[in-house]
Amino acid sequence: MIPPLPDHALQELGRTEGGADTLRLLVRDQDTRRLLLLRAVLDAAEAAPTTVCPPRLLDRLRQDWALLETAERADRAAVRTVLLHPLVGPWAQRCLRGLAGAGSRAELHADLDHLSALAAAAAIRAGTVFSVRLVAHGRLLSLPTLGALRTDPGPVDIAFSDGDLTMRAVGGPPLTAHAQPDGTTSTADPRWLPVFALPAVPGGVGPVPLDDVDPYRTGGDGLRRHGLSAATHVDDHERKAWAESWSGVAPLLRVGGAHRLTEAAVLLRCLVPLGPPPGSAPVGAGTAHCSGTRREAFGAVLTSRPATPAYFVSTLVHELQHTKLAALGSLAPLHHEDATPRHFAPWRSDPRPFDGLLQGAYSHLALADYWQRFALAARRVTHRDLAWAEHARCREQVGAVLPVLAGSAALTREGRLLVNEMITLYHRLDDCPPPTGHLARAQAYVATTKVIWQQRNGSRTQ
Repeated sequence: MIPPLPDHALQELGRTEGGADTLRLLVRDQDTRRLLLLRAVLDAAEAAPTTVCPPRLLDRLRQDWALLETAERADRAAVRTVLLHPLVGPWAQRCLRGLAGAGSRAELHADLDHLSALAAAAAIRAGTVFSVRLVAHGRLLSLPTLGALRTDPGPVDIAFSDGDLTMRAVGGPPLTAHAQPDGTTSTADPRWLPVFALPAVPGGVGPVPLDDVDPYRTGGDGLRRHGLSAATHVDDHERKAWAESWSGVAPLLRVGGAHRLTEAAVLLRCLVPLGPPPGSAPVGAGTAHCSGTRREAFGAVLTSRPATPAYFVSTLVHELQHTKLAALGSLAPLHHEDATPRHFAPWRSDPRPFDGLLQGAYSHLALADYWQRFALAARRVTHRDLAWAEHARCREQVGAVLPVLAGSAALTREGRLLVNEMITLYHRLDDCPPPTGHLARAQAYVATTKVIWQQRNGSRTQ
């Protein structure tokens, strides 16, 4: 989408860093891909047989697209806020799969109806006067980035003028909310569930939505396979807890280095709240936690509420490395290894493909760097000990797999440059080694993990 990254940018990224200019190159490429993907949905609908996309539905898609174009002429930035929202990516991918014949017709038509909600949300942000009939396919009708209406399945009439948003399910009482261009809404009607926004990361473009109402925020039943819980809704009590934990994030990002604050400011576009990990104790009873990213949802971090601000920051550090590396891989392929799951990774019990090994090593290297900086800055002994333990474990995990990455003959030139910089950072961590006890425990942990992995996976070794 854009010219290849210069070597100095690849070197920055290899050190798990990346200045604002480098990160914005990744963002620009991802944003361009998103806009092309959205156009591809309309083009695929135009080309689909009428049995897949009936004329009535196609006409509606054209009307939605026209409303988007009208809103963009009024306020391009406001419309892009909606179209580049991370959770629009999974929706567009679902539409393309459905238009290609995957899934049921009912699911496809429900997905395509969502373009009306996207167009309405964009028009509201742009201040464009309109009226439209949407269709709720469940108990919530979402207006992406804004909120959701509690309603019964069926048609809902929406009108917007002079900052006032009126919603009325057919046959029901109206709901009126006042909408600001920044996406905040105000109404006393409990049927409207606004998207809660956390304060902007210093240097960021705006508040960070805690999106608990978008219907495309998770990928179905795939979460549990990756040790993640289901998406959850947050009540007022939970919102206060999220906000309290978030308030300590920016100072601790600075502790991890200016680059940690920069990557959060440039890359993080929304958080998707998850419940506690499957099988864990209730929130607040311990530090059980799960988090993840989705390649098709650039800028989103899915996470259960971290127990402390320090763990909130480590979650962001971990997941934003996946965001960076996935975006980099789209721009410049890093290797030509196949997808066979055969490699040992100390952070997983199952064999990993080479790309998964690279992703995991990259994120754990960033964590080792973050926890080392945290330990060196910590004043309280308990905080310092916790940080050294986390650092030592992450560093030993990375050290166990770096030889596999470095020894691959399938790395591209860009991939080789990236891995070489990862190795440089790994050895730079030796300048401030952890206390001997923490190091010994980490080494024993990784060695034991490998023995258990080999017993479980037999001959499928790296």
